[in-house]
Amino acid sequence: MTRSLQGKTLVITGASRGIGLAIAKRAAADGANIVILAKTTEPNPKLPGTLFSAAEEIEAAGGQALPVPTDIRDEAAVATAVQAAVARFGGIDILVNNASAISLTPTPATPMKRFDLMFGVNVRGTYCCTQACLPELIKSAKAGRNPHVLNMSPPLSMREHWFKGHVAYTMAKYGMSECTLGHAGEFRPLGIAVNSLWPRTAIATAALQMIPGVDLNLCRKPEILADAAWWILTSEAKSTTGQFFIDDELLQKHGVHDLDKYAMVPGTKNFIPDFFVD
Repeated sequence: MTRSLQGKTLVITGASRGIGLAIAKRAAADGANIVILAKTTEPNPKLPGTLFSAAEEIEAAGGQALPVPTDIRDEAAVATAVQAAVARFGGIDILVNNASAISLTPTPATPMKRFDLMFGVNVRGTYCCTQACLPELIKSAKAGRNPHVLNMSPPLSMREHWFKGHVAYTMAKYGMSECTLGHAGEFRPLGIAVNSLWPRTAIATAALQMIPGVDLNLCRKPEILADAAWWILTSEAKSTTGQFFIDDELLQKHGVHDLDKYAMVPGTKNFIPDFFVD
């Protein structure tokens, strides 16, 4: 099959900046339609990028963009966003659950409000968006359009050291991965792929800059995940599902061996490792 996302319609959560925006722009380069679901409508001095600036970047990259201000924790707002996507582009072929909340804090330092935010965005948001897009993904499968759900979440590794420093965050990210595991099985008979993608190294994003002590020079660029996501989303949905991909492994499998272009500082060998990769 020819690998391209041309003419496909993608719903991407949290795509106003960072990894979500990089995935959107890579798809846009093929001529895809991108529906951006995010909350940032006004510029934030700490976090550059809004829904509308992201839409401009996506269209400059070659795609069509529909920015829809959405809190993915709100079931009604998500339903409205799906209706807007269908009204504009006629359907949905791909959902990328990228939006995520993070707090790398131990139990005494994790207020319940922060706990609820992580579970609301990561677990509920992923589940809600998947449920809301499902009728359109089923139509996409029946039309032979190769539908995919991609969750930006880690492989499930039930080892104490991935939990003990930040129990709430780990549970919330693993909740997304459990959606991958369960929905892959549930949707396989429907011809809809569900996979996860996770980076081996820390990725330089504006959100990461807000975590004290992180040296962005020892990180990779979001484009490594964008390119890896492209390989997944252009794979045959019926045979590529229920998998937990690691970005560099996947790229190397597809013959991309020069990963230096993804380094913030070319020539870097010792990157900051990301969590959850054994």
